[in-house]
Amino acid sequence: MFIAGFPAGPWGTNCYVVATAPGAECVVIDPGKDSAAGVDEVVREHGLKPVSVLVTHGHVDHMWCVAPVAGTYDATAWIHPADRHLLSDPLAGMSRETTSMLLGGSYEWAEPDDVRELSDLQEVELAGVKFVVDHTPGHTRGSVTFRTPYDQQDVSEVMFSGDLLFAGSIGRTDLPGGDHPTMLRSLVGKVLPLADDVVVLPGHGEQTSIGRERATNPYLLELQRNGAAGQVTRGL
Repeated sequence: MFIAGFPAGPWGTNCYVVATAPGAECVVIDPGKDSAAGVDEVVREHGLKPVSVLVTHGHVDHMWCVAPVAGTYDATAWIHPADRHLLSDPLAGMSRETTSMLLGGSYEWAEPDDVRELSDLQEVELAGVKFVVDHTPGHTRGSVTFRTPYDQQDVSEVMFSGDLLFAGSIGRTDLPGGDHPTMLRSLVGKVLPLADDVVVLPGHGEQTSIGRERATNPYLLELQRNGAAGQVTRGL
């Protein structure tokens, strides 16, 4: 499998390009602000053809270039229905004052021509790569992660975690659509059951693994100490 990742834009959002091999069709995950040029560079260098764009959630730093990338390569965009409205109005998921200050201007967005909706535990095969979709609300209502099998002996899967899980931290829940108890339920139900050898490629920062985060991430440690499974059953 071929995976290329690079940070882009003022938030250093990680954009990923995934394919079975160089020279094949590929999937672009989370093309945020200033990522279109990076996608083009990876595509040209490795002879790839984007056919799908996957969006972990609708925040502007993860979807800024979804329409341009999808339009340039005639690719299909995939997003959870609870965040679909953010494709054309991403500021609805942010503080307008903060966003205006950070972006320094006014902008217009529109949905790509071809948008498909994702559902929990959906299995999709795109560009020859199989992905399992996990609906992980909390950071936004429509946040999802994508897991794909990996062909190395010491890695069973790769998870593109968006802003659910980072190295040493988790996503914020203080923006519109965010909810901390829901985030904790997503971590308990969708992260803690995973195998330690799953590699995590987050929306920001360095890659990590489920085993490393289970052992060192203060949020996951707290959930485990507090008997997280029982809390989720009782609705936190």
